[in-house]
Amino acid sequence: MELLPKEQIAFQRFLDTIRRGYERFGFLPIETPVFERLDVLLTKSGGETEKQVYFVQSTGAKAQGKEAELALRFDLTVPLARYVAQHEGHLVFPFRRYQIQRVYRGERAQRGRFREFYQCDIDVIGKDTLPIAYDAEMPAVIASVFRELQVGAFTINLNNRKMLSGLFESYGLTQPERQAAALREIDKLAKVGKDKVLEALHGPDVGLASDEANRLLAALSLTGSNAEILAALRAIPDTSALFKEGVDELQAVVDGLKAMQVPEENFRLNPTIARGLDYYTGTVYETFLNDFPELGSVCSGGRYGSLADNYTRSKLPGVGISIGATRLFFQLREAGIIKADRSISQALVTQLDPSLGHEYLGIASLLRTAGINTEVYTEGGKFAKQLKYADRAGIRFAVLMGSDEHARGTVTVKDLLKGAQHEVPRGELVTRLQALLLDDGV
Repeated sequence: MELLPKEQIAFQRFLDTIRRGYERFGFLPIETPVFERLDVLLTKSGGETEKQVYFVQSTGAKAQGKEAELALRFDLTVPLARYVAQHEGHLVFPFRRYQIQRVYRGERAQRGRFREFYQCDIDVIGKDTLPIAYDAEMPAVIASVFRELQVGAFTINLNNRKMLSGLFESYGLTQPERQAAALREIDKLAKVGKDKVLEALHGPDVGLASDEANRLLAALSLTGSNAEILAALRAIPDTSALFKEGVDELQAVVDGLKAMQVPEENFRLNPTIARGLDYYTGTVYETFLNDFPELGSVCSGGRYGSLADNYTRSKLPGVGISIGATRLFFQLREAGIIKADRSISQALVTQLDPSLGHEYLGIASLLRTAGINTEVYTEGGKFAKQLKYADRAGIRFAVLMGSDEHARGTVTVKDLLKGAQHEVPRGELVTRLQALLLDDGV
C-alpha cells in the first residue's frame, strides 16, 4: 500500500493509537527479522499458509551453489515462538509482547488486499502454564483499542478449539488429520455457505455421513445471548471431557471480560469460529466490524499450547491476537471513517517582510522548542500564495508578522480551518497556540 503524505500521516497515527493501546496494558515491544529460516517458518504453519510463502535466495548463495533456505515471514507468531525460545533465559515470564511489523503473503492481488502488509500483534507467553485469565485479556485489549480508533460498532467472536475437538470426537472424528480438515472447512462457513461446508464434511478428507454432517453443523449454529449459548452447549448429551473443558474455558473468558467491564455487545460466543491454522489449541478469536461485514475478520488469534516446543524443551504456552492494520486502514479510509486531512506541521510561519527573515526563523525555533511542529515559508511572495500552500499542505495555523506587528511586538495567529485570527504579544505566542491546539485536540 503506497500512500500520499497526508494518508501516510493518518496511517502512522492509526498505528500509534494501536501502539499506545497495547502499552496501556503493559505489553513490551520487540522486532524480528523479515527473513526466517525455512525450517523454522514452516514448522507449524498449517492450513493454506504454506502455499503463500515467499521463498528467498541470495544471488551470492546461489553462485556458491548453496541453498539459502530462507523465506519472508508470513505472520508474526511463528517468529515470536523462535524469538522466545532463543532468548528464554533473558525474558521475564509471563512475557507480554507486542510487535508491529510488515508480513508477506503471496495472495492474489485485489483491492484492499496486499502481499505486503502490517500486522499489529500482542501475545502473552507463559512458563510451563498460562492461566485462562489471559485469554480474556486479549479481547479486552482489542475492545479498548478499537474504541479509541473509533471504527464504529464491532463484535469480537469467541470460540474454543477444545470444545470443537471434543464435539468432533462424539461424531467419530478422532484422527488429527480428519479433525484438522473439519476445522478448516467449518472456518470457511461464513465465506462459502452451509451447503459447500456440508459437502466438504461429507467428502473424503473428513468422511462424515450426510446426517452426521448436518447434526454437527446444527450443534455449531447455536444463537442467542452468551449465557444461552453456554447453556445450550452444556446441554449437548454424551460429550467428552475435552468438550466440557473447552466449554468451561469459554465460560471463564466470558466471566473475565465482564469483570474487565467490556460491554457484552462487543463480544459473542460463535461456535463456528475455528481459525484455519493448526497451532491453535484453545480459545480462538475473530473480530468483525458490524457496519462492514464484507471485510471479514479484521482481528484474529487464539491460544497455542506447543508452538515453541519445536525450538526448546521448555513448555511455553501462549495466547495472542493480531490486527491486520493495512487492510483495516484501507477499508476505513475508503468508507470515509478515517480522514487523511492533517499535516505533520501544526503551524506555518509566513514571510511578509523579507527584511525580517531572521525574526521568522527565531519564531519558528521558539515554537519547535515548545513542542509545536513548525515550518517556515522561506520563498516569500504574495501572502495569498503562502496561505494557499498552508491550506493544501493541511497546516492548521499560520503565524503572521509584518513590519507593523513587529513594531508593536505582536504576531497574528490565523486559524485556516475556522477562518478566525488572533493578534497576541510575541511573548504569549507559545501559550496561545498551545491553547488553540489543545482545545481542538490537534
